[in-house]
Amino acid sequence: MAQLISKLPTRSLLWITFFVVILLAWWVMWMMAQMSGVDMIGRPVGANMMPMETFGALFPMWAIMMAAMMLPTLVPTLRAYEDLMTSANGTRVGWTGVLLGYFVVWVGFAALISVAQLALTSAGMIDALGIATSPWFAGVLLIVVGAFQFSRTKEVCHGVCHAPMMYFLGHWRTGFLGGARMGLGLGAFCVGCCWGFMALGFVGGVMSLLWMGLATLLMVLEKLPAVGHVITRPLGFGLIAAGAGLCLYGIL
Repeated sequence: MAQLISKLPTRSLLWITFFVVILLAWWVMWMMAQMSGVDMIGRPVGANMMPMETFGALFPMWAIMMAAMMLPTLVPTLRAYEDLMTSANGTRVGWTGVLLGYFVVWVGFAALISVAQLALTSAGMIDALGIATSPWFAGVLLIVVGAFQFSRTKEVCHGVCHAPMMYFLGHWRTGFLGGARMGLGLGAFCVGCCWGFMALGFVGGVMSLLWMGLATLLMVLEKLPAVGHVITRPLGFGLIAAGAGLCLYGIL
């Protein structure tokens, strides 16, 4: 096995490692759900629930979720960097820098949303497993995220995420530090584009693998060149309609 690995090209080793990390992150998320006493859709099962109610417990959970959910969305960006490696003097070290810079930004977001979860839990708006305690809160959150799909901020950030090649051409830097700098910038735009899908974890449950898996799928689709711009606004309409439905349910 060691000899086989040593014969693999550097490109193959990096991509294999990249996808292994994603698979491991999803496996760890599954293990955390089991330890927290919830099923695949985030519903409590049995009496051995282990809620996460401290920053020390929440931050690692969210950081792992960032790896599981956001790294798959980076594939088009990493492929765009590869397309410039010959013509723009890019390197595999720079490729790694882009990846790490991007992930650092999302780890920072993991810290922020961990604090937000603690605050929402203290206010009684979500329970110990990160699920909205009322249809009103869930409905308003869906409407806010849906409305954001039509905002100028979403348009600008999504434009960068949807066409990373243009970002590279305008901000090109060589070497690991140059790649990391570009990764930080791309990560910031990505947070601006996708924060809402992460926040929707408080609607379906942050420990629901099916709910967070759906959010991951939507974010990946938004970044695909062929369909990204087509689905953004329909998603907004769908989220607003779902939110209005939940608010109406709260009234009834």
